[in-house]
Amino acid sequence: MHDAATSDARWALFLDVDGTLLEVAATPESVYVSEGLKVLLNELNERLGGALALISGRTIEDLDRLFAPLRFCASGVHGAERRESNGRMVRAALEHDNLREAHAELSSFVQAHEGLLLEDKSFALALHYRLAPHLEAAVHAMMRSTVERLGSEYVLQPGKRVFEIRPAAWSKGTAVRSFLQEAPFAGRAPVYIGDDVTDEHAFEAVNDLEGLSVRVGNPVATRAKYRLANVTDVHNWLSEFPPPGSLVRTV
Repeated sequence: MHDAATSDARWALFLDVDGTLLEVAATPESVYVSEGLKVLLNELNERLGGALALISGRTIEDLDRLFAPLRFCASGVHGAERRESNGRMVRAALEHDNLREAHAELSSFVQAHEGLLLEDKSFALALHYRLAPHLEAAVHAMMRSTVERLGSEYVLQPGKRVFEIRPAAWSKGTAVRSFLQEAPFAGRAPVYIGDDVTDEHAFEAVNDLEGLSVRVGNPVATRAKYRLANVTDVHNWLSEFPPPGSLVRTV
């Protein structure tokens, strides 16, 4: 690990949201962001000179709603949209007609199966089955069939009780790499913390750049080099950032 005495200006911090900063809830709308977490993130952002970014499957609009009045550098919809440090928004250039047709089909599927939730992210469609876990196989089959019809511009992304159709050309890894080409992130050692398979591309990017990749949760097969047990441990770790050695090796 890097020397904890290294100045804050050496670090660039990238944080997943659900399952990492926030406890996973039954629905995306029912998560809770404490004022204490907002204070912690704001202080970290100031210490790092703005080199803190939220990297999420949520839209940036949704992130701003959750963390209001704070507005961090952010990437939403798995890299398909990104807000730079100067406030400029960068969005994927995609034709949405096919995705709108898929939305109509999936809406009919959801209406026929109680407990499912379809989330429209403009660039992506997420089908949540957290309230109906017995429908996992049916949801997977429906989403796989849908993404196959959409063609090579889209891929199927599994997550925690969710399957998501997202743009193939973007990921959380491409978001991290893009931020690291810009001020104030450029030239710093990246740290990425995430909890799910959706974060693996970012772990890979950070490892390539000799940064710190941290997976949250029980031990699993992962590209991350270190592990934290849960959301509470993430908050504690961030409150001491950069900590002197509290991470557990995954390998």
